[in-house]
Amino acid sequence: MTAPSTSPATLHIRKAAVLGAGVMGAQIAAHLTNAGVETLLFDLPAKEGPKSGIALKAIEHLKKLSPAPLADPALAAAILPANYDEHLDLLKDVDLVIEAIAERMDWKLDLYKKIAGHLSKTAVIGSNTSGLSINGLADVLPEEMRHRFCGVHFFNPPRYMHLVELTPTRHTDPAIVAALEAFLTTTVGKGVVIARDTPNFIGNRIGVFSMLATMHHTEQFGLGFDVVDALTGPAVGRPKSATYRTADVVGLDTMAHVIKTMADTLPDDPWHSYFKAPTWLSTLIEKGALGQKNGAGFYKKVGKDIVVLDLAKQDYRPSQQKASDEVAAILAIRNPAEKFAKLRASQDKQAQFLWATFRDLFHYSAYHLASIADTARDVDLAIRWGYGWKLGPFETWQAAGWQQVAGWIAEDIAAGKAMSKAPLPAWVTDGRTGVHGKDGSWSAADGKAKPRSAHPVYARQLFPDPILGETFDHGTTLWENDGVRLWTLGNDGVGIVSFKTKMHTVNDQVLDGVQHAIGIAEDQLKAVVIWQTSEPFSAGADLKGALGLLQAGRFDDFEKMVANFQRTSMRIKHALVPVVSAVRGLALGGGCEFQMHSARTVAALESYIGLVEAGVGLLPAGGGLHELAIRAAKSHPDDPFEGLKHVFETVAMAKASTSAFDARKLGLLRDSDVVVFNADELLYVAKKVALSLAESGWRPPLYQHAIPVAGDVGRATFQAQLANLQAGYFASEHDVLIATHIADTLCGGNIERGSLVDEQWLLDLERKYFVELAKTEKTQARIAHTMTTGKPLRN
Repeated sequence: MTAPSTSPATLHIRKAAVLGAGVMGAQIAAHLTNAGVETLLFDLPAKEGPKSGIALKAIEHLKKLSPAPLADPALAAAILPANYDEHLDLLKDVDLVIEAIAERMDWKLDLYKKIAGHLSKTAVIGSNTSGLSINGLADVLPEEMRHRFCGVHFFNPPRYMHLVELTPTRHTDPAIVAALEAFLTTTVGKGVVIARDTPNFIGNRIGVFSMLATMHHTEQFGLGFDVVDALTGPAVGRPKSATYRTADVVGLDTMAHVIKTMADTLPDDPWHSYFKAPTWLSTLIEKGALGQKNGAGFYKKVGKDIVVLDLAKQDYRPSQQKASDEVAAILAIRNPAEKFAKLRASQDKQAQFLWATFRDLFHYSAYHLASIADTARDVDLAIRWGYGWKLGPFETWQAAGWQQVAGWIAEDIAAGKAMSKAPLPAWVTDGRTGVHGKDGSWSAADGKAKPRSAHPVYARQLFPDPILGETFDHGTTLWENDGVRLWTLGNDGVGIVSFKTKMHTVNDQVLDGVQHAIGIAEDQLKAVVIWQTSEPFSAGADLKGALGLLQAGRFDDFEKMVANFQRTSMRIKHALVPVVSAVRGLALGGGCEFQMHSARTVAALESYIGLVEAGVGLLPAGGGLHELAIRAAKSHPDDPFEGLKHVFETVAMAKASTSAFDARKLGLLRDSDVVVFNADELLYVAKKVALSLAESGWRPPLYQHAIPVAGDVGRATFQAQLANLQAGYFASEHDVLIATHIADTLCGGNIERGSLVDEQWLLDLERKYFVELAKTEKTQARIAHTMTTGKPLRN
């Protein structure tokens, strides 16, 4: 019997507790802390030292992990260490409890009995189990708590993996599930999929099966682990870590445990005979080769080289990660239907391997869809968000031609080639063209297509992550050129400027387009948001076009381009309507400068922002240094140098932020700028911020005529630091030249300390030094090298 709903439509989560300070528990605590939730991290009492020593050690370890679980290392101090002997009474003030201890049903049940009497009557309890029965866990809780319990399964690493599987029990109050979904989506920034209480839920059920099928066919076709990784990574739209590198990162012992869980909990699965660790995996584990955690698994590092296990030799050899020429050519085919037809028809064993792994993945996903998920959409999103695939299994199948592929699978089942003789479900071959269409995504359990969730939180996602074939209203175009499009969505009076260039780089068409769009907005609109339809926000200036001008000796045209860049930044800053930059992903160089000059920036947490021009031998000249000098003068009017110390290092070392919070620390975002945790809500929030500024009677900042600068004293101090770096061989002569020009500009040039200058003075310095550096042979070599290799050149 389900308890009556006593829960509010919105969860007010001020404080959370994470039970278990292992790898997942500590990182979940870190990400809740990123999101501004006061979090307790519990573990067993330590046998020696402080009783909360296990939690303390885990918190300290968070600062060393890569990728960083904390958006700002200083946030580690906000996580409160606790232990079950001394601190259970602290649970009475907790609104959300997430249990993340080892995958042992008996241990989890014992812990629930221990904490039950200490929780408030409104606390929500979730288990981060990756596959144990949620209903089985709920049964040990007091009856009055069961309606507040469900599965809340984060994927590793929790900060970066978008997926959270939310699994209600038969007792869970639907209002609790809805409120948790809203909290996890907006506050924590996750993509929530509602899962059914079946072993391994959705993501790991399909994802781990895919790895098992890959392992089985690796052996069947006699391929090397490195070759399989070459075939199952970016070449098929999956992460670089592919299959065996992923297993090394996860841990081979963890992988074996997950496989055993599938074997133990799915005895009637038609593929059950394959739910066992291959002999070679068990042998590695017995030898203590557990993957990345102890330096050896399928791969290991020897000096600077990566070597791979060769099963035939029972030893490691140099990795030769490469697809055959025939398969590489097939994988390069853009038409998925043609690509799959050629994979199936090829006699190349690599092609046969790929077809077999896809065939068995499609077969398994279709067979189990009705029992594990509400719709095919949930499966595809779970795999994309939890495993980092570009397309989920059903999307991949549909793109390749649904009925064509279904026929091939049926033929292989009949011929005994498939891993299981289980028939395809009848709905697969009912003449359909796929599982995703205009009416929604197929629900095998309900026998109909279902639209996306109507949960109110998704009204904040104006452009949700689209499923194959899904389209959204792209608004009304007001004006466009080759560089930008100015458009509106709805009738709120907010114009949206989106760039058309690759990586949203900035060229003359973008510069002219932004200025023209702002002019139109001043006449017709209330506000403007600069937002790109996909990441990144902007990779900066178009280096190819800039280098072309330099190599052709067209220095006057080059300087005009720089001046136009500055005009664009100033147009953004002094527009008569507020211009808000909505940043996600990279915002480098000119992209960073545009957001710096905006009335506000609304940045996704995962924004990597930097004035990185020094890396290509230049300095920021789109107004970035000018803006930093103005901010330093405002924050330290009596001694602007104090405000420049930190930002000089940021710019001279071409630092990019590791998060939006880090960008604040680097001085590239302001305290008044807004950080959004869910990038899919970025445009919604940016439009609201822009309208708020407009409705409050927006006026652009006044032009600054009297900016105090650090002058010759500040310049000399920076030069002394640079001389020490060069003497210690930490910086080349050209590095020092670049940094000296950056210091000169930030300090207002070689003038008396405390002198007053205007904005144009600073812009002129920027432009002068930018052009001087661009004319040098070494800077041009740096630009060319970066364009060719994607890496900086030190010369």
